Amino acid sequence: MQFGNLNFLWFLFLIPLLVIFYIYAFDKKKKALAQFAHSEVLSRLLVWVSFPRQYLKAAFLCVSVLFIVFSLTEPKWGYHWQEVKRKGVDIMLVLDVSRSMLAADVKPSRLERAKLEISDLADKLQGDRIGLVVFAGSAFAQCPLTLDYGAFKMFLDQVDTDIVSRGGTDIGGAIRRAQSAFLEGENKYKIIILITDGEDLEGEGLKAAEEAKKKGIKIFAVGIGSNEGVPIPVTDEQGNKVYVRDKEGKMVLSKLDETSLQKIALYTGGAYVRGNAAEGLGLEKIYNEKIMDLEKKELKSTMQKRYENRYQIPLLFAIILIIGEFFVSEKRKQKVNENQA
Repeated sequence: MQFGNLNFLWFLFLIPLLVIFYIYAFDKKKKALAQFAHSEVLSRLLVWVSFPRQYLKAAFLCVSVLFIVFSLTEPKWGYHWQEVKRKGVDIMLVLDVSRSMLAADVKPSRLERAKLEISDLADKLQGDRIGLVVFAGSAFAQCPLTLDYGAFKMFLDQVDTDIVSRGGTDIGGAIRRAQSAFLEGENKYKIIILITDGEDLEGEGLKAAEEAKKKGIKIFAVGIGSNEGVPIPVTDEQGNKVYVRDKEGKMVLSKLDETSLQKIALYTGGAYVRGNAAEGLGLEKIYNEKIMDLEKKELKSTMQKRYENRYQIPLLFAIILIIGEFFVSEKRKQKVNENQA
């Protein structure tokens, strides 16, 4: 037996409350009658009243509440097999994990904000496969395309700036690594969402975008950071917060190259979004306004066991008991002696 919603089991506490109420009410009634008249007088006055029937009516109501609660839990038994076809697009998130993503101009940091919004996007998906590529000076697939959003979020939680040892920002390499994660032979319905705060230091981003376009892949780019540049915070060996400096001792600034990101996105038919502290990265906006309207491809169909909902049965018993309680009379049937005057 399966249940659709066990949260309604909390309402079972109403049954002991009803029992306590009826016990109290019947005891109160007996005490009030005892004060009204002597027991012998009461026996003659209440000759038409059946106390067992009063108890029966109370029992009917208590048991009906039990059946109503049971019905609310949506009990299911018996099943049939049904073919379930899932549709969706393939979305590969490409996340910059270079040290500049530790900057806190977007709270709590650029990287943590990106991870939070990616997690929120995963919660919104229904039938879309999602994967994750992380990159800095090199790139690798952190999570392959999957429909298991819980597993995806577990891989996402493990992401930090130490996960890629090579420093830098190789956007072209990241795009190529994301392309290789898609299945060969499927030339449509593939999405790359690129999230970065830096310049394309290798200069291969647009070339990789051209390759992606030939394979029918759309790239949506999300830029985080400042065009003027911000210092890159790191922690030294003593645990103190310092900023990255070059060989000459000058502070290194992380600059956002919006022009390159716009070209990469627009060339593939995607779009560019500028992330900021107030409005976030705009991942949900990209999905709602751009991706949801794309033609959905049919993914692998499966046979699933569908249990039959049987809430109607306990609900019917509850209705019968409530109606039965209404028709049960508290009056006792007693034959009248016809010889009495």
